[in-house]
Amino acid sequence: MQRRLVQLLRPLAKRTSATWHPISQLQNSQLRRIDRKEIRRRKEAQVRNLFAEDEAINVEDVVGEIIRARNEIWDGRSGDKRTANTDTQEKEAKRQKLNNGEAAPLPVYATKFDEAELAAEERRPKKKVAVMLGYSGTGYKGMQLAPDQKTIEGDLFKAFVEAGAISKANADDPKKSSFVRCARTDKGVHAAGNIISLKLIVEDENIVNKINEHLTPQIRVWGFERTNNSFSAYQLVDSRIYEYLIPTHTLLLPHPRSFLGRKCRDWAERKGELEAWEQRQEEVRGYWDQVDEEMVRPILQDYPDDIRSVLEKALWLTAEQEANRHGDDGSARPSKQPKTVQTAPDSGDAALDKAAETTDAITHSTAQEVEQSAKEVSQEQLSAEPQSDGGTQEQVLVDKPSNTEEAATKTEQPAQDMEPEKSLQPQSQPSEPQPELSEEQRIAKEQRVARRKLIDDGVKRLRAAYVTAKRKYRVPDQRKQRLQDVLNLYLGTRNFWNYTINKPFRDPSAKRVIRSFNVNFEPILIDGTEWLSLKVHGQSFMMHQIRKMVGMAALIVRCGCDPVRITESYGPGNFSIPKAPSLGLLLERPIFDSYNKRAKADLQKEPIDFDKYKTEMDAFKQKFIYERMYEDEERENVFGNFFNHVDNFPSNTFLFVTSGGLEASGEIDGPDTGAAPVLAAPEEDDDEDDAVGHTVNMADLDSDDELDKLKDNAGDEG
Repeated sequence: MQRRLVQLLRPLAKRTSATWHPISQLQNSQLRRIDRKEIRRRKEAQVRNLFAEDEAINVEDVVGEIIRARNEIWDGRSGDKRTANTDTQEKEAKRQKLNNGEAAPLPVYATKFDEAELAAEERRPKKKVAVMLGYSGTGYKGMQLAPDQKTIEGDLFKAFVEAGAISKANADDPKKSSFVRCARTDKGVHAAGNIISLKLIVEDENIVNKINEHLTPQIRVWGFERTNNSFSAYQLVDSRIYEYLIPTHTLLLPHPRSFLGRKCRDWAERKGELEAWEQRQEEVRGYWDQVDEEMVRPILQDYPDDIRSVLEKALWLTAEQEANRHGDDGSARPSKQPKTVQTAPDSGDAALDKAAETTDAITHSTAQEVEQSAKEVSQEQLSAEPQSDGGTQEQVLVDKPSNTEEAATKTEQPAQDMEPEKSLQPQSQPSEPQPELSEEQRIAKEQRVARRKLIDDGVKRLRAAYVTAKRKYRVPDQRKQRLQDVLNLYLGTRNFWNYTINKPFRDPSAKRVIRSFNVNFEPILIDGTEWLSLKVHGQSFMMHQIRKMVGMAALIVRCGCDPVRITESYGPGNFSIPKAPSLGLLLERPIFDSYNKRAKADLQKEPIDFDKYKTEMDAFKQKFIYERMYEDEERENVFGNFFNHVDNFPSNTFLFVTSGGLEASGEIDGPDTGAAPVLAAPEEDDDEDDAVGHTVNMADLDSDDELDKLKDNAGDEG
């Protein structure tokens, strides 16, 4: 036990001591927290600078509309984060109760029986068993027991008690039954086969059916095998096989007018690799130009000139304009200011701050106009996201190095983050009576409302057109082979510290063995969307590791990046790798080859074999896992929103997938300190996933307690 505790705490000790290193202080001083407000300011500055010198339009009139329309068309919509705030407040309240000496509440999975019931219960023998089960992770906060969250293990433990497989005396604490999982899965992650070892009362031949009767249909116990008393599902597992299902449109190159799309070409030219970059994008070259010509332009032609102008500017901010006005880090360069605003020339973040200030002045009147007309259209669309009582801005973080998850968000959810700052505040005070409008004011208001409706209609149609174009994409074999070539670079023993959280570069536990990572070249076509199956076989995986591996591989293929970037990610440089949505991840089964060899020869026990349940498992996967994945993607556009956010993220965070590598993303060379960059990421719905989760889920980690993260990261699944 003491040795295990030392293993768990060593990474934390290294990380803590490393933060005092001089280089660490230098890195931390260079990292700037980027929250949603900062993202909004950058987008405002970007649009204002692009059109400040365009005399054909009045920037003061349309900048707010352009920003809002562009955000809705290109960015993944954010989910409601009230749940996250509520969870945080509830946890804080529980901590206060404990600090005040109040008794800790009983965990949600535990049952406390009175003394009379315990005395009347008949004592029956318990046997050590390996329980084989499968589940759909949708709606659950992961596999692992949590005292105040709905988890797979929590429901399973209660079912054991209700079925009589665990005695009433042991119903309040899983440890009394030696409850141990084989593989921990994150929030929203599924499993066709997983193992739990514990002591159960199994003398009833019908015990499996009784347990299943007390479980929701999305959790099934396949059966169990008797084991020796020292058996541990966690310690004796040899390896694990995971499957990840991903839509093939995620391998499309970023739209050439997205932030990432422009930077890919720009850095290829700067590094003299344009020809090689174009060759890696050969099979998808011109795809988006064809979509714009055949699907987007006809939609634009349906609108009046003034509305079409706003929609076109939201869609087609040209690379040439941005190159003339932006530095390498995406910050605004000095440009001609409107006559009504005077600012001194500057560059970098200082220029960005000044640009944001001038944007506030420019958009003030337009913002009020948009807000007023929007209230007439739908007050609900401008409902505010409350902040905590402490007044802290909710942060959207990239965990070490990123916390980008998957974003599981609704396709047509209205934009909230691009509205004026005033409209984002809770409307707690009753509104004062408004004076009666004159005829001229009434007509003007009706015109604003009508204009807003037309813009919203155009935004929805354009967004739907791009979603449809993605789902019509069919990946060629050449593209699939590029993906396979990238996945092959994960094989062997590698330092995956960049693919998890809370792991510094020199932590030996970050080295993991990948035995195979294969693409099934036969795609699956479901409801018009093409999917690929990726299967990875590894000895063990850290938190988020598989999702980050998939996210990195997909970004390298879609951005035409040299696959050597995978090899570079094993080094000391910080890569802020976004984790792909949990929606596509599935634990297929754990492998117990070493134990099975001993089971019959030495222990006279049956081997742990999922094959005997293959028919039931295949039917379960199809109904409760695969079909739910497809339905969730069809309804919420999870993968589309995730990559939309990455493509249009107004920062250099993800530019390591360009020809510029870490130079493009602005990382500082030097030894790793274990400190995580604090950067924004796409937002995840907490009830995804995330998304993601995502991400943001894609903001929140899939496990809330830092000690649990550290414990799970020492070798459990992620």
